[in-house]
Amino acid sequence: MGDTAVKVTPVAELESSVGARRKGTRIQVRRSGVHGKGVFAVQPLAEGETLIEYVGEIISWKQAQKRHPHDPKDPNHTFYFHIDEKHVIDAAVGGNSSRWINHSCKPNCEADEEGGRVFIKALRNIEPGEELSYDYGLIIDEKYTRKLKAEYPCWCGARKCRGTLLAPKEKSKDKPRKKKKK
Repeated sequence: MGDTAVKVTPVAELESSVGARRKGTRIQVRRSGVHGKGVFAVQPLAEGETLIEYVGEIISWKQAQKRHPHDPKDPNHTFYFHIDEKHVIDAAVGGNSSRWINHSCKPNCEADEEGGRVFIKALRNIEPGEELSYDYGLIIDEKYTRKLKAEYPCWCGARKCRGTLLAPKEKSKDKPRKKKKK
């Protein structure tokens, strides 16, 4: 676990969720040390396991722009999940606990899009008390400046944290490369 800041839940807190375990609940929304609310494993979760579907109202990008921001005090925080060039899932409407899964630069989950649906899957075995996370990989079609990166801060605590929720820009293969002088 050395690379990731993981909140380990005290045994007493886990024991208080015994009722949840009896009902078959594998994950639970709780206060997060990363950001606001988070989703935590209540039971051991296996690598490759589908944990939850990211659900909500499927809307057009145009509708999403009209609804934005969900919270004027925090305009860069949304529950939107990009499906394709025309649609997003707005988990603020009809969403479930998946909307509370936080970002990490060293995630233990991934978002897998299949036929217009998004599933959160475990990248590795996850122990009870561990917070679930995936890399949001936000993409913005403008130059990444310090100011822009600061608008989307990351608090994951990973050793190699990018410091932002923005996805790294891919290096263009079409750009001419500078040659090293010998």
